[in-house]
Amino acid sequence: MGRLLLLLFLCQFASSVKHSLKFFFCQTSGVQNIPEFVVVGLVDGVQKSYYDSRTERPEPKTEWMKKLMKDDPQHLEWYTARSLHVQHLFKHYIENLRKRFNQTEVLPSVSLLQKSLSSPVSCHATGFYPDRGLMFWRKDGEELHEGVDPGEILPNNDGTFQMSIDLNVSSVTPEDWERYDCVFQLFGVNEDITTKLDKTLIRTNWGKPAHIIPTAVVLAIVLIAAVAAVAVVAYKRKKAPANASEQSETLNPQT
Repeated sequence: MGRLLLLLFLCQFASSVKHSLKFFFCQTSGVQNIPEFVVVGLVDGVQKSYYDSRTERPEPKTEWMKKLMKDDPQHLEWYTARSLHVQHLFKHYIENLRKRFNQTEVLPSVSLLQKSLSSPVSCHATGFYPDRGLMFWRKDGEELHEGVDPGEILPNNDGTFQMSIDLNVSSVTPEDWERYDCVFQLFGVNEDITTKLDKTLIRTNWGKPAHIIPTAVVLAIVLIAAVAAVAVVAYKRKKAPANASEQSETLNPQT
């Protein structure tokens, strides 16, 4: 029994102490005031080193790490070389992912929508990426802040985004429509997408231009009137022989 206890006692002291070493990598693109590549090293959850693409030089964060890099210059050189290698590797991976998914500055399709003739005209953009877009109405080149109702940026099922902004056209005279336009700006793209306020371009819920609706109503009325006229003429012709026969019998009664 004494040997067994001694063995357990020795095993307790001989057991190894576990430590954790973790590295966190971060790659960005086009973000202001943030390095494109950052590496943070942690030992047992405590930060020991820091590296970014601006300085391209490891920075020790603990006293023992500072002493290690000072006493062992080769370790500092190795750390620097490995960080540079991973930096270029991550940049290559990000570029390949962009090409594969084709998700870099995808331009939208912009259309004008209107539920009814008295409803606001909605400028709707869909299918753009990333979700950093700006949309507004202009009059004579000046951005409008009154009579407009901007909407939020919403996600689509395919990973792209959509947004819209309404314009109240109840007080806009027909001759002033050409003075208005809708502008869409996408982050990272220099050219704006401009759409003129044009009645012939407006789509209703059924996908037809708004100016077709009154024309269709007029055509329907004309068609109904024509059918009614034909029915009246046919009815009179059908009644005419019977009336003539009755008049003949009245004028020439049988004796």
